[in-house]
Amino acid sequence: MEGKFALVTGASKGIGRAIALRLADEGVNVAVNYNRSEDAAHKVVADLEAVGVKSFAVHGDVSQVDQVQAMVSSVQDAWGRIDILVNNAGIISDGLLVRMSDTAWDDVMGTNLNGTFHCTRAVLRQMIRQRWGRIINIGSVVGIRGNIGQVNYSASKAAIIGFTKALAKEVATRNITVNTVTPGYISTDTVDVLPQETKDRIMTWIPQGHFGEVDDVAHLVAYIASERAKYLTGQIVSIDGGMAI
Repeated sequence: MEGKFALVTGASKGIGRAIALRLADEGVNVAVNYNRSEDAAHKVVADLEAVGVKSFAVHGDVSQVDQVQAMVSSVQDAWGRIDILVNNAGIISDGLLVRMSDTAWDDVMGTNLNGTFHCTRAVLRQMIRQRWGRIINIGSVVGIRGNIGQVNYSASKAAIIGFTKALAKEVATRNITVNTVTPGYISTDTVDVLPQETKDRIMTWIPQGHFGEVDDVAHLVAYIASERAKYLTGQIVSIDGGMAI
């Protein structure tokens, strides 16, 4: 993958940061998208440049189509192309459906599902022209299993599964692969702050009996982005300690 160019959304922290770092270890130049965490994004850029690849931070709220178009244009203007797109940006706004506001529903759908659509559409024409591309969406185990209090989040991630399968069929003849990685509970800031009682309950759902690490997801994404996975497309790859069994 050395010399390829990637755009990773939501790359200033957590899983997105780990993916960016892992791609850089493989020689991939990475544009680091952020929405609010500008300082953190610039720290990631510094870490990537220290590895010896090109990198820069690019702002963009993926739920806003005009911002996505500007973001993608800035990367293409700088590097000429985007070979690898990782749709990682996502949010939660939890609550039981009976009390869920329109805003909570729309915000989650806007970032998680519409954001995936906006970013993919923005890069796709150029990938078709160059007849090579990797589109990797970050889903979630709850898009497969569902979860109480996360109807909006579960629905957004389940929709990405259908998006992945349909788009993979559309672009397969152009040497573009489209896949989704569905992590389970991964040790990130969001999970680490959960009450211990909640963590203990979650552990009973995981056959392996422990949370995953961000690097587990990052290594899988790097494999899917590589030539080693050229025959893998339209797949939903779970990395969840066995939760989806």
